[in-house]
Amino acid sequence: MGWRVFLLSLVFLAFSPRVKAQEDFRFDIGGGVGMTGYLGDADTSNLWSHPSWDIEALFRYILNPRWALKTNLFVGAVSGNTADMTNIIPDLEEYSFSTTFYEVGELAEFNFFNYGMGESYRKLKRISPYITGGLGVTLWNADGKTGAALTIPFGFGVKYKPSRRVNLGLEFLMKKTFTDRLDGDRLKDPLGIKSSFMKNTDWISTLTFTISYEFSKRCAACNYKD
Repeated sequence: MGWRVFLLSLVFLAFSPRVKAQEDFRFDIGGGVGMTGYLGDADTSNLWSHPSWDIEALFRYILNPRWALKTNLFVGAVSGNTADMTNIIPDLEEYSFSTTFYEVGELAEFNFFNYGMGESYRKLKRISPYITGGLGVTLWNADGKTGAALTIPFGFGVKYKPSRRVNLGLEFLMKKTFTDRLDGDRLKDPLGIKSSFMKNTDWISTLTFTISYEFSKRCAACNYKD
């Protein structure tokens, strides 16, 4: 009799529905590659007239399905040429430049949908557009000189989960730099206009494809989570 009860118990355990442990991760790490654009004294209108490259490393702290904090490191280049401009710069011959920059930034991300995979009651979506913004510091080298300035990066993107831990992303950022020397000293205030938020400061844009991996389970087996 005892062995029959034991056998029936094994059959019941094998075929009974199981409550799957919730996998909710706290951190996300990855990187990406993309292209850069530039707006400044050597290009005042066409962001992509001289596209260049960028490489990104990223680390996210995932607060919840809607919010995340992201630390990123960008290494890239921007370039321009005054010969392509319709405006004429007084007393300046045609001038071209190529600058390598390094940027460390801290940004907040807001997903339009509850981003993730798993529990239907949380209405998680495998794909979500998002907006982002924050603060950063940019270092650069132009004309053999090194400089640093505060940066305000902001933009938007889209994330997609091909699997529970893996994220694919495409992000566009505009980076307002508080400097007019990103394109070299020769183009510092060439029009003699007093600096303002929009004028006599250089802008960088990045369009980057990323891949990242989530880790560190927040809760190995939870019955309820906000």
